[in-house]
Amino acid sequence: MAVAEPEAMQQALDRLTSGEAVLSLSETEAEAAEGFDEAGETMIMNMGPQHPSTHGVLRLVLELRGETVLRTKPVIGYLHTGMEKTGEQLTYLQGPTNVTRMDYASPLFNELVFSLATEMLLGIEVPERATWIRMLMCEVNRIASHLLFMATNGMDLGAVSMMLYGWREREETLRFLEKVTGLRMNHNYIRPGGVAADLPDGWRDDLLRLLELIPPRLEEYDVLMTGQPIWRERLQGVGVISAEEALALGTTGPILRSTGYAWDLRRDLPYLAYDELEFDVVVGTYGDCFDRYAIRLNEIRESIRMLVQLADRMPGGDYRIQDKKVTPPPRGRIDESMEALIHHFKIFTEGFKVPEGEVYAAVESPRGELGCYIVSDGSATPYRMHIRAPSFVNLQTLPYLMQDSLIADAVAIISSVDPIMGEVDR
Repeated sequence: MAVAEPEAMQQALDRLTSGEAVLSLSETEAEAAEGFDEAGETMIMNMGPQHPSTHGVLRLVLELRGETVLRTKPVIGYLHTGMEKTGEQLTYLQGPTNVTRMDYASPLFNELVFSLATEMLLGIEVPERATWIRMLMCEVNRIASHLLFMATNGMDLGAVSMMLYGWREREETLRFLEKVTGLRMNHNYIRPGGVAADLPDGWRDDLLRLLELIPPRLEEYDVLMTGQPIWRERLQGVGVISAEEALALGTTGPILRSTGYAWDLRRDLPYLAYDELEFDVVVGTYGDCFDRYAIRLNEIRESIRMLVQLADRMPGGDYRIQDKKVTPPPRGRIDESMEALIHHFKIFTEGFKVPEGEVYAAVESPRGELGCYIVSDGSATPYRMHIRAPSFVNLQTLPYLMQDSLIADAVAIISSVDPIMGEVDR
């Protein structure tokens, strides 16, 4: 077997990552792609985009020497939806319907960051009750997102029972979200000016029942996984990243906090009314897969702690600002007033105009800093909208996390990043 030159090896890798077929390579490049160089056997392998454990249509081009990963290149774009460009064709009132579909595991955060950016441009403040409802709904959504991680992370590593348990508890959180918003996912509930509807009758009892249900189940997760020797063996010391590397890559959320760097926008750059709540920022020590798992598990406990405070201290008042320029009239008024009917028709067809300017708003989503940058030209639609998606930024850590690791650990590392491809390929 001929030995491939290093230049041919690099050409083969570049051709593979650009989507060209291996069959179109030259003989020397084909040998390189099959995996031989002067330092020993290496192989270029595609993981995804159809692999079930890449958590969506994510493709990784891996260079292997035996069972060791030498290099990793994430390849994205297989789920491109053009939501940012679509957002420039929709009114500000229609915007939440579009952005809610990006991170479909935690859609309320997408709606929140878009609404906050719009309200900054408008120069308005929503009623106190609307602010606290937003916090309440987002923390329930955070629990649902982390429970989904627990389920899929367990299944990826062979703890199949965890998939059933995590899905079971997540179902209860989705029932609560459905009762409040009318939908299990993609709610279009948080809108510029407040929220779509007030909390329904009996919401507090339903919430407290949910908060009583989950903590004992988390103790079961600890028994099933946290203290399990095989689980620890699969995660501890795997996919390690330092705080310096994470900061250089712009990584946030559980990945950054796993390194011991305590950065959480809810505490460090508080928005809504998080500065009025008591909670701790959960951090790790080693920056490995186990730390990222443990952080998400304990963040569920912190969200429960916050939700108890929100249930006890929920203020009264209106659930949205009463401004004809921003919010539609009460539905009951439409049948009684021609003016209200015209107002309703105009705001849902033409939207409302926003003063010229540019703003950036950011919130702490379950995956890190979720930002929304909007440029307004004074019309009813954004001139430019850009989303700072944490999953997109976090994918940049994969080459660092997977370098010199075993191919058997690739699934554990990808799962610990917890990417949602809907917000990567937006």
